[in-house]
Amino acid sequence: MNTFARTAGLSAALAALIATAATAQDGKTVIAVSIPAATHGWTGGVVYHAEQAEQEIEAAFPDIDVVLKTSPSATAQVSALEDLTASQEIAALVILPFTSEELTGPVEQVKAGGTFITVVDRGLTDPSIQDLYVAGNNIAVGANTAEYLAEQLGGEGEIVVLRGIPTVIDDERIQGFTEVIDGTNIKILDIQYANWNQDEAFTLMQDYLAKYPHIDAVWANDDDMLLGVLEAIEQSGRTEIRYALGGNGMKDIIEKVMANDPVTPISTPYPPSMIKTAIYMTAAQFHGQAPVRGTVLLDAPLITPENAEQFYFPDSPF
Repeated sequence: MNTFARTAGLSAALAALIATAATAQDGKTVIAVSIPAATHGWTGGVVYHAEQAEQEIEAAFPDIDVVLKTSPSATAQVSALEDLTASQEIAALVILPFTSEELTGPVEQVKAGGTFITVVDRGLTDPSIQDLYVAGNNIAVGANTAEYLAEQLGGEGEIVVLRGIPTVIDDERIQGFTEVIDGTNIKILDIQYANWNQDEAFTLMQDYLAKYPHIDAVWANDDDMLLGVLEAIEQSGRTEIRYALGGNGMKDIIEKVMANDPVTPISTPYPPSMIKTAIYMTAAQFHGQAPVRGTVLLDAPLITPENAEQFYFPDSPF
């Protein structure tokens, strides 16, 4: 369920003034979308859903022009913002920053021109710049997974954990997970970074398997890493590992859930489709007099065989 942390509105007259001031020469309201390129599975999903939103919104609202730019690095994204603002006046910017620190200043400059700012996933270092923030609930991703695992293990056992990269996103997932586990008799044998990378997770899981003769379960806080974990377990021939769980809702993992896989029976969503939610909400700011402000956190309910189809996008790369 989406929840608004805070909501305030512009008057219809002010919204109309902004829309009029920031339109393309053909009279269309321009919404620029700046996102990372498809450098791995999750960002591939972001690109897919952003492209879907662009097509659907332009078809539904002929007065809106969505301009989508992808960038392979933070430096490239800064350049993309410069190009977007130099070539046209934009009414709104929807941005998933490559990195928070490097993009905060450039986005602030765009904001100074009167542009509506929607930030997705990775927050800026100065939250006051954004008008709208859309993200997943990373603490819930960790906590809901831990609660399921603790229940299935009866509050006992020995587990290993794979972290992503040193970011707020990773910190929050680990926080949510460990706070639940700390209230049980489950012991975390080891917890190390695998950088949200399948190959690195495969290597780290091999190390865990060599180091620990008994492991009851594994949590990789991202599904790209989970694929590497599952491959390492399969190659090892170890049979005592009851659960290997991840997070983010990759379609390969959702398929396992739908098939009632005994080792990976659930997942938790951190959907790349949040970019689509953000673009639609931004479009509402300028079409239909539905001004929006505030924070939207997408919940992270357990994905189970009963509800998995709701989270399954077979055409998406993720």
